[in-house]
Amino acid sequence: MQNLFNKLIKHSKDPQFMEEVFEFAKNAYGDKKRSTGEEYIEHAVNVAVILSDMGLDATTVAAGLLHDTANQNISESRNAVLYDIEKKFGQDIANIVSKNAELNKIYYFFNRNANEAVFLQKEKVENARKMLLAIAGDLRVIIIELAARIDGLQKLSSLPQERQRIYALETLEIFVPIANRLGLGEIKRKLEDPTFEFLFPEKFAWLQEHLEEKYEERAKYLKKFIPKFKRILSHEKIKFSDINYRAKSYWSTYQKLERHAMNFEKLHDLVAMRVIVKDVAACYRVLGIIHKHFQPISGQIQDYIAKPKENGYKSLHTTVFLEPGKISEIQIKTEEMHREAEYGICAHWAYKEKLQLQKDIAHLAWSKEVPDFFKDFKIDFFENQIFTFTPKGDVIALPKGSTPIDFAYALHSEIGDHCESAKIGGKIIPLSQSLTNGDVVEIITSEKKKPSYDWLKFVKTSIARSHIRKLTSAIITPIFSVPSFVKSKIFGVPKKPEPAAPIRKPKEVYLAGQKGMMVNFAKCCSPQPEDSIQAYLTRQHAAMVHKTSCKFFQETSRKFPEKIIDASWHQS
Repeated sequence: MQNLFNKLIKHSKDPQFMEEVFEFAKNAYGDKKRSTGEEYIEHAVNVAVILSDMGLDATTVAAGLLHDTANQNISESRNAVLYDIEKKFGQDIANIVSKNAELNKIYYFFNRNANEAVFLQKEKVENARKMLLAIAGDLRVIIIELAARIDGLQKLSSLPQERQRIYALETLEIFVPIANRLGLGEIKRKLEDPTFEFLFPEKFAWLQEHLEEKYEERAKYLKKFIPKFKRILSHEKIKFSDINYRAKSYWSTYQKLERHAMNFEKLHDLVAMRVIVKDVAACYRVLGIIHKHFQPISGQIQDYIAKPKENGYKSLHTTVFLEPGKISEIQIKTEEMHREAEYGICAHWAYKEKLQLQKDIAHLAWSKEVPDFFKDFKIDFFENQIFTFTPKGDVIALPKGSTPIDFAYALHSEIGDHCESAKIGGKIIPLSQSLTNGDVVEIITSEKKKPSYDWLKFVKTSIARSHIRKLTSAIITPIFSVPSFVKSKIFGVPKKPEPAAPIRKPKEVYLAGQKGMMVNFAKCCSPQPEDSIQAYLTRQHAAMVHKTSCKFFQETSRKFPEKIIDASWHQS
């Protein structure tokens, strides 16, 4: 570990700052160990080194060192740790660490869906990916989590047996697609091949056996061919930064083989040659020179510069006969495109002093849905959505500001129609409360319960509004009314007798803003209408109403604050 940390210090622009962060992290983690048996501080240093190797800034690397310090299995007081981090290293780092701790919410989905069948349900998995991004809210949080995954995969065999497979599935189904969407090609490779080997050992062994010779054969040929190609470019007066080759990852190769009926002859990019030049104009000139000297295969030219992939990838691809029987794909890109292909958006952070990002932003989006996040690292393309859990771990996507009533109707109309109350973390909440990302919502129903017209004041979804309107009748008042004495004189309608004075009905107790809940009144203080009251949830889940001035209640609320519910009197 010390050697790795020395490497981190060596590459840091501010070694003293990084040493201070390390000392803080070492004290915070203590000798606590991860489920793999590895000490937390060792894992944190590994993550920081991965981030440093990606060329990320000191803030992100420091947050990588601290990323687990606010987790509940490290610190009993998350707020106290975050306060200390903010005081010592600034709000930005504290916010990243805080968000990394919140990402633990997504593991509710993993733990509840720990079987392969769920990971084959595309909609569920896609919602889990969206939830991960929405909770993170900051791209640096995602990058740190991906780096932590890379380190975690290296210790996969040290995890408990039942956890190994689900960890690999999480990586392949959740984190690899996110890395791909962010254009993190190198990170994607480091995540997908170890998980492919673990999840499908027989397929991996078969592919490795059949590819090893092909990889070696093609790499050996390209190594001999590159000097010849360099002479051609020099003769044509083309300046280039580098010419190299790169083997395709095993997982990507296998997926492509499946699309081509497992025919290796259809794969021309097992080992692709890459030509790196100074600017875009040179890319197109090189393409023309390649086609001048080597016969291209019809239909195998892709212009990803004019029309980039959704993850922002840019390059020119062409497949040519380098000589009879020798087919190879050649990729042509600028230095900037090459950096982006390896480390996606991270390339811009690493080179932000050299790039005028504000001018280039319009050209750097990685997906049709993604806005100009390069300005502030913020993930806000789900800012109008929230992602919540059912107790079984299903992800329910809702508009921002949605309430338990919206959640209930999203599950089923019958559940919404008979929704009596709702809980988050076992605690009853008002039905009008806005839900947040990662909430685990439990809906309690009753056959006697019917939709309330008041629900229309706070529900957000159209499906909830539609059902509530259907089952509640609006009170329609006439535009004007005829006084009774006029009716008596003109129409002979007898005058109605004066109504008796209204009888005041007794007041009932509302719990968390909801009526109709079962309550008992404490004998120790005998609360009466107009008394200030609160309620305590007993073991039988019935609410015991006390005066707030009751000494017994005050003592109980100090011991069990999570069992206290707001209560109030209302005229019935």
